[in-house]
Amino acid sequence: MTKRFHRKYFEELYGKSEDPWEYVTSEYEKRKYGRTLAALEGRRFPRALEAGCSIGVFTAMLVPYCNELLAVDTSERAVELARGRLSGSRHVRVERSTLPEETPEGPFDLIVASEFLYYLTEDLMLATLRRFEEELAPGGSLLVVHMRKEINTYPLQGNEVHELLNRHTRLANVLSVTEPEYRLDLFRDARTRTRLGAEG
Repeated sequence: MTKRFHRKYFEELYGKSEDPWEYVTSEYEKRKYGRTLAALEGRRFPRALEAGCSIGVFTAMLVPYCNELLAVDTSERAVELARGRLSGSRHVRVERSTLPEETPEGPFDLIVASEFLYYLTEDLMLATLRRFEEELAPGGSLLVVHMRKEINTYPLQGNEVHELLNRHTRLANVLSVTEPEYRLDLFRDARTRTRLGAEG
């Protein structure tokens, strides 16, 4: 079994390139970003978490949807770049954090995990899911997106991540989109919301 990708791997990548996955220029990313934002249906979330924010390209797109947004990444270099990109957004914080061990405390009305969970082994991915469930506010949403192209060096594949999520989560799947390039699933906590103003 392929082992999880550790922080050192990502630090080395960002040491060679400030945009190793071409988030700024990739047409695939643009299409995926648009569909991911569409899944939010224009709602605004009091408090949100983006896990694996990288250099903050999609984070910047999330800003108008959140009153407060915390974006985290395991790479210190990626965090530095994301902070620079988001310096004008006062309600956004970017922090270095390795999940699931350093999962931030909620509650969060929205959690976004895009192109992140397949870097973990199955047991760590499921542990991350448990932490997301614990930190999700009642009525909150978990939005997960991964590319479907298989990369043998990854511990998990995109389709595999989503199948595991659907089998193991207590959350309700309210939207599932499978495109040739990527898969998107939106889960919602069925518990009654108690926080004023929550619209996730």
